[in-house]
Amino acid sequence: MKKSKWLNMGVSLLLISAFAAGCSKTAAPTSTPAASPAATTDTGSGAKKLTGDFEIQYFVGGYGDTWWKAAIDEFQKANPDLKIKQSAGAKINDQMKPRWIQGNPPDVVYIDGAGANARTMFQDGQLMDITDWLKTAKNADGKNIMDMLISKPEEYEAGKYYDIPLVFGSWGTFWDRAEFKKNNWEEPKDWESFLAVGDKIKASGKMSVYIHTGVYPYYINGAFLDAATVAANNYDTSIIKKINNMEEGVFKSEPVMKSLDKLVELRDKGFIDKGSVALNHTDSQTQFLQHKAAFIPNGLWIENEMKKDVPQGFEFGFIPSITQAKGAKSVAIPTTAMMGIAKKAKNPEAAKAFIQFIFTEKQAAKWAEATGALLNIKTNLDSTNASPLAKTAIKSYSSPDTVVAPEPVIPEDLKKVRNDATIALTQGTITKEEWAKRLEDEAAKQRAKLKK
Repeated sequence: MKKSKWLNMGVSLLLISAFAAGCSKTAAPTSTPAASPAATTDTGSGAKKLTGDFEIQYFVGGYGDTWWKAAIDEFQKANPDLKIKQSAGAKINDQMKPRWIQGNPPDVVYIDGAGANARTMFQDGQLMDITDWLKTAKNADGKNIMDMLISKPEEYEAGKYYDIPLVFGSWGTFWDRAEFKKNNWEEPKDWESFLAVGDKIKASGKMSVYIHTGVYPYYINGAFLDAATVAANNYDTSIIKKINNMEEGVFKSEPVMKSLDKLVELRDKGFIDKGSVALNHTDSQTQFLQHKAAFIPNGLWIENEMKKDVPQGFEFGFIPSITQAKGAKSVAIPTTAMMGIAKKAKNPEAAKAFIQFIFTEKQAAKWAEATGALLNIKTNLDSTNASPLAKTAIKSYSSPDTVVAPEPVIPEDLKKVRNDATIALTQGTITKEEWAKRLEDEAAKQRAKLKK
């Protein structure tokens, strides 16, 4: 899926976030005619009537497009004088890349999926500075948007905002609660209990313990290593900021080394499914659902993405992290996906109005019901038709026993080096020190680029 959360393709002007991959039908964009000038007309009551052409670009992955189509339809009905165009699909980021390069982007973009990366878009000057607007922006219900966010926008430069997190996903570890009950296996609460039940599962010979998406290693990085790093840093989440800033020495720091120790322990105990290295997200998820493995590191989109393949009676178990000490807090590593307004948007007023329209509790409930995941809005889902997994997740993020860390956001070149190094470590072809050296060397190259 997303995801991502955090898929791991090459650098482009729209590069990956987090969260994300999927298997949806592609709606190929048509060529865009010259847009009519954007305009707002005073209706006489103080309200502004939105007019002109307005284009929305959104990636369709594991979350599907049901919510998008419904939300845009509602927005269209509320603004009948707008001419709204949807540019969407599973390959939309690649399809739209030439237009971004040519300086003819859509007005507003959902930054998710293969070929999308918010930090890179900022570095390439593609996103509008929305700092002043966002500080006081109110949603369609008159509530301050910033006050409602679970995860705040990333500051790519001090005090400046260029995008806003729309989807609040989370990495974590998943299992089938029904299967665990049947086998009398205890559900993990921490590293100690995870290792204990892992030993039982391995001894049973019924399935492997832990399967992951080897083709897209950022799944195991987000669900395992990043959470372990924060826990090893005494729950001081500033370690993620240091990673995002590529501070010299951070990848060989003690918290990172301790997180790598746990991955090595997982490997050396023979818990990692040997076939993982060749599996993509859907293949590994399918094997997990078929009980060929007990645990999988993944994101909250897994239930919706695999809904056609979930066996009857399967009951998703979920914990944000498994690497914490007994009795300690768990760590939630977000897989947010951003909304941004193009710096060269032709209708920025409509773009802002659309963001204000979707950042509401009403749309958060509809998103949860449609996708099984969460919008980045503080809300209560108990009275909604959201899945048990979504309701469990939103409560865990509100719990004092969970620390919600910032989202790791690093350049695509560094991300690829990290992915390759993690796979090599899980296979035992490099040491943790070599893992750290690879990342430190690439981080130095990235810092040098930023200085030019």
